[in-house]
Amino acid sequence: MKRRDFLKTCGITAAAVAAHDLWRLEALAASAGKRPNVVLILADDLGYASIGVQGLKDIPTPNIDSIAKNGVRFTQGYVSCPLCSPTRAGLMSGRYQTRFGHEFNPGPLRNVSESFGLPVSQKTFGNWMKDQGYATGYVGKWHLGYKPDLKPTKRGFDEFFGFLSGGHPYLNPSAQGNEPILRGTETVDEKEYLTDAFTREAVAFVEKHKADPFFLYLGYNAVHTPMQIAPGREEKFKEIADEKRRTFATMMTAMDEGVGAVLKKLRETGVEDDTLIIFLSDNGGPTGANTSKNDPLNGVKGTMYEGGIRVPFVAQWNGHIPAGSLYENPVISLDLLPTAVAAVGGKVGEDAGIDGVNLLPYIVDRKDGLPHDRLFWRMGGKRAARVGDWKMVHESADQTMLFDLKADIGEKNDLAAKEPDKLKELQAAYDEWNTKNVAPLWGGGAARPAAGQRQGRLARRQTEGQPAPAADAK
Repeated sequence: MKRRDFLKTCGITAAAVAAHDLWRLEALAASAGKRPNVVLILADDLGYASIGVQGLKDIPTPNIDSIAKNGVRFTQGYVSCPLCSPTRAGLMSGRYQTRFGHEFNPGPLRNVSESFGLPVSQKTFGNWMKDQGYATGYVGKWHLGYKPDLKPTKRGFDEFFGFLSGGHPYLNPSAQGNEPILRGTETVDEKEYLTDAFTREAVAFVEKHKADPFFLYLGYNAVHTPMQIAPGREEKFKEIADEKRRTFATMMTAMDEGVGAVLKKLRETGVEDDTLIIFLSDNGGPTGANTSKNDPLNGVKGTMYEGGIRVPFVAQWNGHIPAGSLYENPVISLDLLPTAVAAVGGKVGEDAGIDGVNLLPYIVDRKDGLPHDRLFWRMGGKRAARVGDWKMVHESADQTMLFDLKADIGEKNDLAAKEPDKLKELQAAYDEWNTKNVAPLWGGGAARPAAGQRQGRLARRQTEGQPAPAADAK
């Protein structure tokens, strides 16, 4: 039963109900009928301008675009870190990952820190959804811990198919020397192109649980390196001259087709209208590595500029989120957990320490005001703060910059010298926020190396006849 039908049946109008009462009634309506499923799809290293509805021209992405066309596109959708594992820790917990020390990537699998992983003290997205009585599945890239008690099936997910590290080859995934592909905790012999394998498993999960309320977290590793052509898609992009871009196009197409296959299965099983579907990327594009585009934003993956942290971010829930809508106030990936819990009729209490907020009142009922009047980022010596339209960026030890994002989305005009009081205001806001953070559980030495170091390392591996492990890239 849809919310407004429920209210009408009760003889109540939305205008006559306070906002918090409206959502209490929403929860009652959800419990009266089939509870909605939740499908969360996370792309990897996909830049802001790398889907059609965000300006991409040379590579069609009709299926990802359809989520925006049938729902909402967040034009200022952020993640909580410009790198992979910390972003995932924030998304999985609904908390700034710096609250619990998950500040950096772990580095290569072969010398990962003993302390690496999402701490068991943190309740996960999977835990929250299981508490609501949901079947939970995780497909794809994990990157939140390797130890037995840190693996997905110990962190709130009934089923897992994927790999544990930060990157993986796509072709012949189970070849000797590659990190294992796991089903649960058991190694499987996977031969299909990895993006297609993840799609297959996601579709199977939907089919298996079509009669149950379910939560599916689909974490593609596309379009992260290594750049490996997705079979059967080459001919479509033969006119693209740049080889890396042509490869990217096939990888992007494989992921978009995968999203389409999941949407089709939801439709075929009759649960599409009862499913909240969310798609976003874990960080901005590393444009030099995979040709992903961040236009018109400045910066890339690993930086605190908009290009590192503002990402494609769309959601669909038929009959609830108005089709084709735009939401133009800042939101962050931390919001997805409380939003999903609210959608299924639950509630995240204030004592949970969640930094995200429930977005449903803003995107369904067009609630006035901002979900966040300020957002913050920290990764070692790099930091950023956004208060209203003003943003402070500290990328290096000798420079703190200030930008007016409303007038300068590309962060080209540093106003720090002209607006010293505003800069002090943002620095003070950041300092206050930072008092609630803790020291990193593992050091920053494993963070992404400089481009010259990466190229030198790659050259050494090629000289020694070794492949470049994908995990090293994140």
